[in-house]
Amino acid sequence: MARSDDSVSLSALARLGFAELSEAAASLAELSTLLGIERAELLDGADAADPDAAVQGMLHVAWRDTVELRELLSAPETRRRAWQVFGASQGFADFFRRHPEQLDVLRTPGHALPSASDLRGLLLDAVGAEDGFAASGDDAALGTLRVAYRRHLVAIAAYDLGHPRPVEIVGDVAAALADIAGAALEASLAIARTRLGATLRTEDVAATRLAIIGMGKAGARELNYVSDVDVIFVGGTKDEDLVPEARAIDIATRLARETMRGLSGIEVEPPLWEVDAALRPEGKQGALVRSLASHLAYYDRWAKSWEFQALLKARPLAGDAELGDAYIEAVQPKIWSSAARENFVDSVQRMRERVMEHIDPEDAPYQLKLGAGGLRDIEFTVQLLQLVHGLTDPHIRTRGTLESIDALVEGGYIGRAEAATFADDYRVLRLMEHRLQLRELSRTHLMPRTPAGLRVLARSTGLAESGDGVWARWESVRREVREIHIRLFYRPLLSAVAALPEEERTLSTAQAHDRLAAIGFRDPAGALRHIGALTTGLSRKATIQRHLMPIMVRWFADGSDPDYALIAFRRISERLGDTPWFLRMLRDSSGAAESLTRLLSSSRYVGELMEWIPESVAWLDSTELLRPRSGAALDEEARAIQTRHESVVDALRAVRALRRRELLRTAMGAVLDVLTIEEVATSLTEITDAAIQAALRAVQREIVPEEGAALDFAVIGMGRFGGAELGFGSDADILYVYDANGIDPERAQKLSTQIVAGLREHLTDHRVPLDLDADLRPEGRNGPVVRSIEAYAEYYRRWSLSWEAQALLRARGVAGSAKLIAKFTNLADSIRYPEAIDLQGTREIKRIKARVEGERLPQGVDPRRHLKLGPGTLSDVEWLVQLLQLQHAHAVPALRTTSTIAALDAAVDAELVPAASADLLRAAWRLSSRLRSAITLYTGQTSDVLPVEPRQLDALGILLGYPERSASVLEDDYLGVTRRARKAFEALFYG
Repeated sequence: MARSDDSVSLSALARLGFAELSEAAASLAELSTLLGIERAELLDGADAADPDAAVQGMLHVAWRDTVELRELLSAPETRRRAWQVFGASQGFADFFRRHPEQLDVLRTPGHALPSASDLRGLLLDAVGAEDGFAASGDDAALGTLRVAYRRHLVAIAAYDLGHPRPVEIVGDVAAALADIAGAALEASLAIARTRLGATLRTEDVAATRLAIIGMGKAGARELNYVSDVDVIFVGGTKDEDLVPEARAIDIATRLARETMRGLSGIEVEPPLWEVDAALRPEGKQGALVRSLASHLAYYDRWAKSWEFQALLKARPLAGDAELGDAYIEAVQPKIWSSAARENFVDSVQRMRERVMEHIDPEDAPYQLKLGAGGLRDIEFTVQLLQLVHGLTDPHIRTRGTLESIDALVEGGYIGRAEAATFADDYRVLRLMEHRLQLRELSRTHLMPRTPAGLRVLARSTGLAESGDGVWARWESVRREVREIHIRLFYRPLLSAVAALPEEERTLSTAQAHDRLAAIGFRDPAGALRHIGALTTGLSRKATIQRHLMPIMVRWFADGSDPDYALIAFRRISERLGDTPWFLRMLRDSSGAAESLTRLLSSSRYVGELMEWIPESVAWLDSTELLRPRSGAALDEEARAIQTRHESVVDALRAVRALRRRELLRTAMGAVLDVLTIEEVATSLTEITDAAIQAALRAVQREIVPEEGAALDFAVIGMGRFGGAELGFGSDADILYVYDANGIDPERAQKLSTQIVAGLREHLTDHRVPLDLDADLRPEGRNGPVVRSIEAYAEYYRRWSLSWEAQALLRARGVAGSAKLIAKFTNLADSIRYPEAIDLQGTREIKRIKARVEGERLPQGVDPRRHLKLGPGTLSDVEWLVQLLQLQHAHAVPALRTTSTIAALDAAVDAELVPAASADLLRAAWRLSSRLRSAITLYTGQTSDVLPVEPRQLDALGILLGYPERSASVLEDDYLGVTRRARKAFEALFYG
């Protein structure tokens, strides 16, 4: 019920959303007087985005004509509709001021949007069109058309503004706006025919064919309230004998110009919008109208990639429907094969970046359309995904952005959550854009810069309660859109899929066998079975696998062992089952899919571990996850594991799993070039340290009773383990030592022996063996496996040989009692860093080295190819460095290190080794170390012999960063590096 006039206070106006209260009150009073309607009644239903503007607009109309406005504002339903339209659009207010008789359009309830055929009929009727010709071709007809267009545009806006959930109908409204634009073009073309018929023969005009192809938003049926309407004109003749084609193209060109002028030219009634034909062949420099054949010839020979992207949304909009359909049918194959053009994806990505570069920096934070996180980010992303995957999938060959997002989701090309966010954000951005353009019926894509403007936008969209709220929503949408755009638009898979040869885009059974054999699969029939198992079915998982498989098969084939890679990928996929993140990450992540194929096709070591630890695929999403965890972090996790498990069996099973997991992480980082050989060695050493430390804690707790608690026990690392220079597949050379600390010697020896047995038992891992090799102990395999610290001291004092002092150069405390480790280290220092080494000792070391070279090499192996014992390889470098340490470490403290390379650097600093010789030795040591690890990574087996087979050398070369098919280059490099290192070694070692 309406309030009394006295109740319309300024505070009441403020509650209704008025800002200029005094001015509003005065205008309401004047409007009330003019219409004879009480102010309280006028305000009943005053639901307006900008009530101040609404009152001013109504007042201006009332000054010209009160009859229609009084009738409109007298009924509650039409009054509310009037407030909504006048409050949202000053442009419509100006239209009604010019044409108050058109206000009756708001008396019709808008319960649904008009159809395309309804709108076409309404505008053609307005110009009296019959058989394609309007009743008149004069300027008055153009005015009539423009008024009719705006009248029905008001009806669309009234439905939009009155809907309780405007975000949900954005797509329907945009489609109606495109339909009314098409109808206006049709009516303007009818006027153009009549106008042209006044100077030409009517039958010639009638025989001329002109199809108007809608492009961009008009073609996709997602137009704005005020937008350029992008078109392409296609001409032709209905009767070659009556009107030759050249003559028809000339007439069609005149028709096109008149059609454009009818909507964009300056007349008494303002223009509707710009008809923009700049997307035609050769742009503004090209002919306005071409025949269909001329269009196709241009697209075949000269068109650029962006022109096919523009054609993605092409649709017959007006004119000759049959010719328009023929044009669309003819260009479709060209559109959907355009992504196969060279550098297509890069060109589209660069085009989007150029758009961003040309935005005025002052406008950038406000750009709804072109800016970061704006509509263009969504549209470019969707279109690029369509064009690339539409090469093979006709189901995603759609025009509209929202329908295309749905199709991409259905096809598995976008995740459901991302698609839902993209679609919701698109609707929000389009709603903001619509409301901003309604304000003045002007073409704008900028967010308001004033609090008042933001407040009106918040009220008109219903997206927020305040101006600050709608700005916060805008910022949130921008962030979401930009994040998803970056992730999807720059997907590595896009360039890879687009670059696939045509014969590899689909894996049809008829051709796939030969193709798989041609690209490198040794068992193409088996590969086909695995591909079928991965891609068969209707599940979303199978759908995504079908999209991934062509490019992943190509990437597998680029690796060393594609057959194994495909099998491993299948096993990992099956292990992960329907885990949602797995395939989504491969599809969306930056490089994850390519990295996975590289790992599986390059390394059986990695592949076999990944089958047991499939969740490791998630590490490919971030380089940081492929970096080794620190020794302290591993120790902390191992300790936490032991607190969670009561039995030593369960605890050490978990510790072995931890070791396998971290070995896999390090291997993945090594294969993918995230880690250097030094980082790999450090990581492998720390992983082994952590496993032995955890096992020793658990075993001691289980074996040593309380009365034996005084027993100290330690594990000493030796060889490459002691030097923290482990490679993949390296043994862990160790010594075991104990200190009885008053416990009965026999009892201490027995407990220590049990501890050793427990360590060996619980660290045994058949998947990734950890061989605790104690052969470097005193007396070798003939001596006891564990000794007391006193026994070690006595042995080294009385019996030790020069090679044992040499072995102690790598001794490093790994696990157990810190006090005992310190004792052993002091003992080792007294042996390995003597004040002087006698000539006999030096000769003995050199004699043993020569014997090792002659006796320890496997029979039948070319010595030059042995990575450990061959000339110029690991043993040469290590024996030379160790001899220098024995000779000089007492006087040169920097030489007192267990690291080969650190000791070599110290020898250079001490001028014991020329820098040039050290460079040769260092290069040989690093290359030999890398090759040993590479062999283990590639084959999953340990070997010290460089293979002869070119295929295997190629595989090792790829792991070391060589180009494909570099077997001979790698072999030559290795033989050259080791030959030069051997020469330097002989000069320094044998003198």
